[in-house]
Amino acid sequence: MKKAILIVVAVMGLAFAAKAQNNALGVRLSGGNQWYCGEISYQRSINDLNRIEADLGYRVDDEYDIGYLFLTGVYQLHFDISAAKNLGWYFGFGPRLGILYYDGHSGYDNPINFAGALGVVGQVGMDYHFDAIPLQLSLDFRPCLYLIPNAVLRWADFGLSIRYRF
Repeated sequence: MKKAILIVVAVMGLAFAAKAQNNALGVRLSGGNQWYCGEISYQRSINDLNRIEADLGYRVDDEYDIGYLFLTGVYQLHFDISAAKNLGWYFGFGPRLGILYYDGHSGYDNPINFAGALGVVGQVGMDYHFDAIPLQLSLDFRPCLYLIPNAVLRWADFGLSIRYRF
């Protein structure tokens, strides 16, 4: 009887551990010549092909003296690379909402120095997860077309993400 209970507990534990890899939480870091950004990043797998990513971030742009708090949501299609174990690539798109803070020298017309922001992002990247530890690394390219407050294309956004898978 003890063996049967032990086997049931072990099988349930393995099933829970296998099912528990649907989430990943970590950070995404990116930067350029005159800006840098940090984001808290969360991913949720819907199935083997589809997942969603939600990132809460803060960007500082020294060129225009702009601070930017934003929330990005991306729907992604994920594909395994059969030639390399645990390596995959993905692409997706989604909205970005944010709040800009800027000084009078930034070129924006709003005298209040705050503005709402709305944009659309695209994303393409590669990720790798380890077998021995629940860690995921990814490198991606995420351009954004801002529609509000001004139409601006920010294309030079390459990011490195490190996430704990659970």
